[in-house]
Amino acid sequence: MLVAVLGSLALAGPAAVWAQAQTAEEKSTTDPQRQSKAASQRLATTILDEITVTATREERTSFDVPNAVTVVDHEQIERQSPETFSDLLRGETGVYVQQTTPGQSAPIVRGLIGSSVLMLVDGMRLNTSFFRSSPNQYFAFVDPYNIERIEIVRGTSSTLYGSDAIGGVVHVITPVPHFDSDEWQLHGRALGQFSSADLAGITRASFEGGRRGIAMSGGVTYQGIDDLRGGRSTGTQKPSGFDVYSADGKLFLEHEAHDLLVNMQYLRQPKTPRFDELVAGFGRDEPGASVFFFEPNDRLFVHGRYRWSQPLPFLDHLQFNVAFQEINDDRRNRGFDSPNFDRERNRSRLIGLTMQMASHWREWMFLTYGGEIYLDEVDSKRRRRNVETGEKSVLQGRFADGSTLDSFAFYVQNEIHLHPRLTAILGGRFSYFDVDVAEADREVGVNLNIDDFTGNAGLVFRLTPAINLVTNFGRGFRVPNIFDLSTLGPRPGNRFNIPSTDLSPEEILTVDAGVKWQFARFSGEFFAFYSDYNDKIDDLFTGQQTEDGRDIVQSTNLNNVTLAGIELGSRYRFSDRLELFNSLTFTWGEEEFRNSRTRPADRVPPVNGRLGMFYRYSQRIWIESFVRFAAAQDRLSARDLADARIDPDGTPGWVTANFRIGWEVHGRLQVRFALENLWDESYREHGSGINAPGINAIVSVETRF
Repeated sequence: MLVAVLGSLALAGPAAVWAQAQTAEEKSTTDPQRQSKAASQRLATTILDEITVTATREERTSFDVPNAVTVVDHEQIERQSPETFSDLLRGETGVYVQQTTPGQSAPIVRGLIGSSVLMLVDGMRLNTSFFRSSPNQYFAFVDPYNIERIEIVRGTSSTLYGSDAIGGVVHVITPVPHFDSDEWQLHGRALGQFSSADLAGITRASFEGGRRGIAMSGGVTYQGIDDLRGGRSTGTQKPSGFDVYSADGKLFLEHEAHDLLVNMQYLRQPKTPRFDELVAGFGRDEPGASVFFFEPNDRLFVHGRYRWSQPLPFLDHLQFNVAFQEINDDRRNRGFDSPNFDRERNRSRLIGLTMQMASHWREWMFLTYGGEIYLDEVDSKRRRRNVETGEKSVLQGRFADGSTLDSFAFYVQNEIHLHPRLTAILGGRFSYFDVDVAEADREVGVNLNIDDFTGNAGLVFRLTPAINLVTNFGRGFRVPNIFDLSTLGPRPGNRFNIPSTDLSPEEILTVDAGVKWQFARFSGEFFAFYSDYNDKIDDLFTGQQTEDGRDIVQSTNLNNVTLAGIELGSRYRFSDRLELFNSLTFTWGEEEFRNSRTRPADRVPPVNGRLGMFYRYSQRIWIESFVRFAAAQDRLSARDLADARIDPDGTPGWVTANFRIGWEVHGRLQVRFALENLWDESYREHGSGINAPGINAIVSVETRF
């Protein structure tokens, strides 16, 4: 009865987890003509499970892990026309996207955002010690045109991934070149794309070459994006244009049981406006600033990975990673009607080293275990110039200059086959943190030494060969970082932040249960979750104001939050040519303060989802049509009500209709056309600082050689 009800609900609304198999021909070559032929035959193949690596750190079918997992595969990515990474997540099960300005966007997973959601790129942390626990721009520092697959583990994942993974983990996996032929090969791709809503021009050129045992690849991307036109009477929203430059390169070597990957990525936004501060917004008579640009923001990532299969009789494989990441968050701003021009330079240098091993112990036990070291150092400086007098001065930095956050951890996860139908996954992690906030120029220093032990337990019960019942319980945590402890200076929303010297880690306990089904033509999942989130770090208004009238706030372990919801997604394949996909996500949140007063939690997204179909008209032409929707959200916290990005009467609901078509002119030339928001709906995604695009025509031309 339960399965019948879930199946009928899935057909009425939701999307998520299944993929079609690659043919052996496509896996064995990188020739574009043969790849194209293989892709055109996919609808005639058998449906296979997706492979996910983030949920258990080992390759497992998503059907066989207890976690709730959303996968955006390469085919889905290829059909889209993103401007930032988060565009690829819109409409996916369990994920909602908040966008402060077009160059910035962040996913909300199970009601949490920012530093409460951990982002990985090729297995290494992107989150730094100055990530804030609110919407931020850092998720946009990954080139959306250099992604092979995205995996979102929804729910607490701190056992395997440590601090920050309390809402979930978003793992970006970039493509690795590989050749099976002994002959040298060289292939290239070039993409040109234009969007009408913001007159955006995007170009991408890439190559890959090599032979068996050695391969290399590289690419460059440029995005020139103008001011965005919203729906109907919204008009053009100025200033909202920005540029993006990015480059990437890889070298992959393999020999028998060994392989080595060297990976480089760089992305730069030279000048991106903070749109919500440059317009008055809801509840304001004037903007928060007359000038506010992230200028520039960039990310450099250099990564090395070594893998050795079967190094010892009791060891299946061994893997080492070492990475360096530098994020620059520089800003130029001037308060509204203020004579003072401020120039900020904020930088994080993050070094990561990880080691992981896996061992089979007989046939009924599989161990995954390893350790991590991350060392993060923050530099922060601020200078001021008075435009009326020309006077220059040095101010206190946004963060305490020279602060560090170092972490050390060891984890183990045990997969135990208790019965042919029952598998248990048990894990534990010990973490140690050394947080040193330098006194710098603010005469406030902090040194925290925090250790933490966390764990998880999951069960997978195979009810039938096509239906799994799963449940998972986990404890997550987030250690107070440099942003929480040391931020000093103006903040959006007419706030002025002062440092904190005494903060405790946040803690979350999450339990979820679900059903996963994987029939020949019909696959999907249904999950319900409940989270008890304690000691949430938030801004406390001190009741004082600065000389220019800003409210002084200080980070504190302010409240406890209850989060609960359901996530439902499926795909149904009617025939070799036609499939339906759909998603539905509902999240409810309530905050309780020390005085036992309760209110709705911050930034909880409304009910939202997607319903669509994909049709392959012929071997060369495909068509995709879908609607995305969100209900109204009028359950607002006090912080939401004071946020100029959110209508105090609530965010209205909306529905958009969207259409895409792809035509393979021949094996080396593809053309794609899309119409987004066909009804020119004027709407804003809840919590965003800018209205979404109006009707948007997108043309993409791609050639391979």
